[in-house]
Amino acid sequence: MYSSGWPAGAAEPQHGGRELAQALGSVHGAPSQLASLSLAHCSSLKPRPELEHQASGTKDPCPEPQGPSLLMLRALQELDLTACSKLTDASLAKVLQFPQLRQLSLSLLPELTDKGLLAVAGGCPSLEHLALSHCTRVSDKGWAQAASSWPRLQHLNLSSCSQLTEQTLDAIGQACRQLRVLDVAMCPGINMAAIRRFQAQLPQVSCVQSRFVGGADLTLTL
Repeated sequence: MYSSGWPAGAAEPQHGGRELAQALGSVHGAPSQLASLSLAHCSSLKPRPELEHQASGTKDPCPEPQGPSLLMLRALQELDLTACSKLTDASLAKVLQFPQLRQLSLSLLPELTDKGLLAVAGGCPSLEHLALSHCTRVSDKGWAQAASSWPRLQHLNLSSCSQLTEQTLDAIGQACRQLRVLDVAMCPGINMAAIRRFQAQLPQVSCVQSRFVGGADLTLTL
């Protein structure tokens, strides 16, 4: 996976537009065949001005796109945007258009809501691994609509998603029939009874991480 190459344990640099441009290359020389990219913890990575313009609904002329974009990476199969805290629903909806993407992390995105989840579901239908840990604004309503877009999903991390309840488990159990590993640790709205029903519904699930669910500290492994 392409990453910044920052030494383990050292402070992560604050990536800005110039550094990201150098990493992705110019518009004419972008690494279009790149299959794996990590931008985790790039806290200065911001939505492009034209995306914010579209989201605001203003009628003023839209700024012209500038610099490189993830949209150039058409062969991308793995993408890590963990803790890119300035990303919004609007920017994710515009950029995450990768029909062949298999692995995606959007953990620790405080601005991600059900609207963004649905946009990702429409733009990345081939996901097999999805991490949404600590996405506290995603709810059962979003999963009720998004789950059916991910029939290939095998690994799903929803730990510390505080708005989720057993309704999300029901939606996932009905739509994601290839799921093997689920993490719902520290989800206060999900109890052990709901997890047992989920495993009865999807017996092929080999591991459910459920630490501190409903007051319990337990991992169910078959």
